[in-house]
Amino acid sequence: MTPPRQRSVRRADALSTDRIVEAAIEILDAEGERGLTFRALAARLSTGAGAIYHHVASKEELLTEATTGVIERVLADVPDSATPEEGARAITLIALGMFDAIDEHPWVGAHLPVVPWQPGMVRLFESIGGRLDSLGVPESAQFNAASALLNYILGVAAQNAANARTRVAGAGREEFMAETADRWEQLSPASYPFLHRVARQLRHHDDREQFLAGVDLVLAGLAAGQDG
Repeated sequence: MTPPRQRSVRRADALSTDRIVEAAIEILDAEGERGLTFRALAARLSTGAGAIYHHVASKEELLTEATTGVIERVLADVPDSATPEEGARAITLIALGMFDAIDEHPWVGAHLPVVPWQPGMVRLFESIGGRLDSLGVPESAQFNAASALLNYILGVAAQNAANARTRVAGAGREEFMAETADRWEQLSPASYPFLHRVARQLRHHDDREQFLAGVDLVLAGLAAGQDG
């Protein structure tokens, strides 16, 4: 029978930053940022808080590591791009990957803007901006173009995730959309003609398809700018 001390040493030796980050992601997905404490993490990993502090110095650092881990997974399979078509496809894959990632891990959308120079944000901005050459965007316009794409991707993805969390208790997405469309249709047609026209589209739209349509509009605008 292995003495308790030897078991403890073996468990500590097996602990790694990757294991800690994976456990943190599980807690964040289940309980959100409030649920992520070193005490909860230690319990999940069957270790002491001191062993975790050896790898990660603070909750903020842990959030950053977890966020970076999620983003790295999104970017891992995005191909290189040399032609305009490949560049547009790569940016679309990044956008959809981030949309799905933030939908699955809403805390990512909340944490990313907090520290703009964190590794995940830097990698994401580089991955988008680095493909603008292939689209023919001149260097003088690349910062604005990359910023517009990044702001759209993160803004819409985070808002979609926030909407999912704040819907009326017990109501699914379809019920929520139907109620919102009903409210739009009850507004004065003279004062809100646009909302009356699009209420039916709101009722039946797909969030992911609408998001992709927005990405396509931004990319089409960039292409048109190069043609002009």
